[in-house]
Amino acid sequence: MDKVKISEIEKSQDKSLHLEIDEYIDEIKANIEGYLDITPLGEFVSVKGHLSGEINLTCDLCLKDFDYDLDFDVDEMFAKNAVYDGEKQEIEIKDGQFVTDLNGSDEIDIYDLLYQSVILELPNKKVCGINCKEDFFEKDDSFKVHDERMDVFKTIKIEK
Repeated sequence: MDKVKISEIEKSQDKSLHLEIDEYIDEIKANIEGYLDITPLGEFVSVKGHLSGEINLTCDLCLKDFDYDLDFDVDEMFAKNAVYDGEKQEIEIKDGQFVTDLNGSDEIDIYDLLYQSVILELPNKKVCGINCKEDFFEKDDSFKVHDERMDVFKTIKIEK
């Protein structure tokens, strides 16, 4: 599944689209299942649903691969046209105001939406489990090597 045309959803009898999702996202090697409901709301398009699946990650502590379970809700809002037409300047985005601008496009890229949703759900620190053997690596202390060239710095005296 790649893209969904908004104009076709608006012309449909239900004025909404229910998608059953069963995708493999190749870039991040994730299997995703669930559903998305796409509803046009005037100048905006609402995408809500629930996704679950599994992704293979590498532990930040021991560097072993492990499977991470995904289970999250999707609640995205898309603007059909530019949200802000003024000069380029900084504006503060508050909670609930984040909207993806389609820049006049009539399509929503579902694959990209799934990819971004999964990336945002990943933990900042990826750890394989509570019993991770993080001492798998050699500690820095074990690599101490005496370098005679550095001895000159031991004789420096600093006056106050």
